[in-house]
Amino acid sequence: MLRPFLATLLLALGLTGQVLAQASAQPAESQAAPPAVQSANIMDVKPEASAEPGYATQTNGERAKVQPGNNAPMWRQVNSGAAGVSSLPKSEAPEAGVLIQPFVQYPGSRLTNAGEAWREVRNRWLIPYGGSLLLIVAVAIALFYWRVGSIKLHDAPTGRLIERFTPFERSAHMVNAVAFSILAISGLVMAFGKFLLLPIIGTTLFGWLAYALKNAHNFAGPLFAVSLVVVIVTFIRDNLPAKGDLNWLLKGGGMLSGHEVKSGRFNAGEKVVFWGGVFVLGLIVVASGLVMDKVLPGIVYERGTMQVAHMVHSVANILMLVLFMGHIYLGTIGTEGALQGMRTGYVDETWAREHHELWYDDVKSGKVPAQRSGQPAPPVTPTAVQS
Repeated sequence: MLRPFLATLLLALGLTGQVLAQASAQPAESQAAPPAVQSANIMDVKPEASAEPGYATQTNGERAKVQPGNNAPMWRQVNSGAAGVSSLPKSEAPEAGVLIQPFVQYPGSRLTNAGEAWREVRNRWLIPYGGSLLLIVAVAIALFYWRVGSIKLHDAPTGRLIERFTPFERSAHMVNAVAFSILAISGLVMAFGKFLLLPIIGTTLFGWLAYALKNAHNFAGPLFAVSLVVVIVTFIRDNLPAKGDLNWLLKGGGMLSGHEVKSGRFNAGEKVVFWGGVFVLGLIVVASGLVMDKVLPGIVYERGTMQVAHMVHSVANILMLVLFMGHIYLGTIGTEGALQGMRTGYVDETWAREHHELWYDDVKSGKVPAQRSGQPAPPVTPTAVQS
């Protein structure tokens, strides 16, 4: 399923790249607008002839007096390639004085506006393929849980606890997880809500919901960016590649066989999530989001730039969601005792030995301290021992 997304990204970059190239280059004869509208204001161009007497000699302003609300002539000129002029001062932005993006002719396609090309990529590629991938992964996880269930301990818990996460590590992870959840929910509603929620809850309620989530998205974005950097710096050392990671991946961690492959503090699957989802995709999501917020210096914020940033942002977000769906599943209901380890910071000795045996060996040998934060371990309750 990654192939459609790669194709989407390449197509999106190719389309917008051609638009940017044509916008910055000197207008060639083959790229120039039709002679009749090449240098005219869109509101002053006289439309084509009609059956009405004097129609061909009327301007849009004249026709508005006898045919109020008739915008067909204006849009006829828009579709013919006229860029038009807005009233915004050109000093505020490179394209502030341009009402409509330039029209381009892609090989084998009709004359189209670059904004319409971006819209078609979003609605015909990103939305259907992205939604399909998310749905397939969700169904696959549900089927796996139905058939296999939670990964449980083979031996009984000992009641002796090992500190897996310090309070600082848990705080960094929790802040990042909360920010990510807000961004994911609001982003999904903004992307798919028009097709799934709007027909159910109606225009008014959906409008308020979308407005509230859009603002939540904007506020959670900077929090996610800062906490992401903290998470990367905090956990990068234990996520470096190590001997045995390839074997873990080739055997799928041993989840299907019931005998997990030995691993360090983080197994190879968690390292894939860290490097692929947190480091690479996370930084791409943050960078593209900052571009859409127009806060990065040294970038010309034209429409083509924003369209590329949006498409990169969307593809990276969907892929990151796919990785994190598996991570969230295994960190909650998919692995017995995993959620407790993140909530309290401590795991039972049996849990450490069965899921991360190499890390457990380092703890037992004294290479890694069993308690790093200096805070006392939580009291062992019957529930904790059983889980």
